Amino acid sequence: MSIDYGQKIPNNVDLSSDKTLQRALEHWQPEFLNWWGAMGPDGSHAFDVYLRTAVSVDVGGWTHYDYVRMPDYRWGIFLNPAESGRTVGFGDHKGEPVWQEVPGEYRSNLRRIIVTQGDTEPASVEQQRLLGLSCPSLYDLRNLFQVNVEEGRHLWAMVYLLHRYFGRDGREEAEALLERRSGDADKPRILGAFNEQTPDWLSFFMFTYFTDRDGKFQLAALTESAFDPLARTTKFMLREESHHMFVGESGVGRILQRTCEVMAKHKVDDPARVRALGVIDLPTMQRYVNFHSSVTLDLFGSDVSSNAATFYTTGLKGRFDEGRMQDNHLLKDQTYPVFDPSSGTLAVREAPALNALNEKLRDDFVKDSIAGVGRWNRIIQKAGIDFKLTVPHKAFHRQIGPLAGLKVSPDGRIVSEAEWSASVAHWLPSTEDRAFVQSLMGRVVESGKFANWIAPPVSGINQQPVDFQYVRFN
Repeated sequence: MSIDYGQKIPNNVDLSSDKTLQRALEHWQPEFLNWWGAMGPDGSHAFDVYLRTAVSVDVGGWTHYDYVRMPDYRWGIFLNPAESGRTVGFGDHKGEPVWQEVPGEYRSNLRRIIVTQGDTEPASVEQQRLLGLSCPSLYDLRNLFQVNVEEGRHLWAMVYLLHRYFGRDGREEAEALLERRSGDADKPRILGAFNEQTPDWLSFFMFTYFTDRDGKFQLAALTESAFDPLARTTKFMLREESHHMFVGESGVGRILQRTCEVMAKHKVDDPARVRALGVIDLPTMQRYVNFHSSVTLDLFGSDVSSNAATFYTTGLKGRFDEGRMQDNHLLKDQTYPVFDPSSGTLAVREAPALNALNEKLRDDFVKDSIAGVGRWNRIIQKAGIDFKLTVPHKAFHRQIGPLAGLKVSPDGRIVSEAEWSASVAHWLPSTEDRAFVQSLMGRVVESGKFANWIAPPVSGINQQPVDFQYVRFN
């Protein structure tokens, strides 16, 4: 399905045939651009950036690379091709034809799902808006901007659904998506992790590794939706989300590579001495892993949730890889293990599988996260350094659900308030850790040059050399 770039709003949904909808979105468009101008990447509006833009949603034909000024980026509305004969794959409507319109009885819940997903997209742009001022290279600056414009397009994806299928309520929700602000005391973003600061590039890489991985699993669950426009939209979004996770995993890997090179060259392993050489020590890396992993785990929701059960039984949101699950896709007589800390221990009990769908998705995320951290550890091991990064226990540092506020160590022990207070600076980034990382954040914008604390990538973008002029300053 090719994308019509001759329209004011690029799309592959034949927007011009619905003049009312087209006018409504064209009214929203300048509001979006005003938001981008105020809250998008700071100071970037005159830059020519080597960006990827979708030209088609067909396999193998959905990307085009060229220099673009970000305010001129062609944000638009792109859905995967419809699947002929597609039926609902789970829940009470299993086997029925998927829906092209919103069933009235599910309208409120479906709108809630779309708004919550949509709210994360501008939030991450807001969190990252100042990072370009301290980029470690042009390569990394370009990757930041690619993530930013794609998060903006993901916002468009959800706003289209709100305008097209939810009438006045949808239009009001779309406007509210531009009114909330990440970290604002009065109008914060809906989910807690999207109100955290992203003040440095280590935080950015951890965010794109862990928090965008949450996006992968949430979007994958929505690709199963019985509401076909949502499923088709999120399938295309997943293609772009994979790049965001690549930025995170490769970014952290390059930091580890550089730290290990410096440690081996100078034969030091004491964190203070490693820091004195201008690179990030491995224990600090572990503390950042602990923080970003635990904050992201809360995004999956409460361990036992009636809303999750409702979303599944009504066909609104499935499981990750629903089609590969070897069960009846109804779950009414099945159970799933969850933690029950009511006795003061991390005891496990069996909960109805329908109510434990958040926990199932969280476990899928943890498994995927551990695999990537294993790849980071191979960098450390190859350097001959005796250190291993670990993903913390999923009960560590949780802020929602039955585990909220429970004092649990990264290795899964319930600890006293005294032990927590004495150890938290070893488990989570301290003020001093953040100040040190921030002190390294000097801007490097000479082609082929990289900040001292990060290694160059193995290869460039789109077969370009690493020292390519990825951003042109005007």
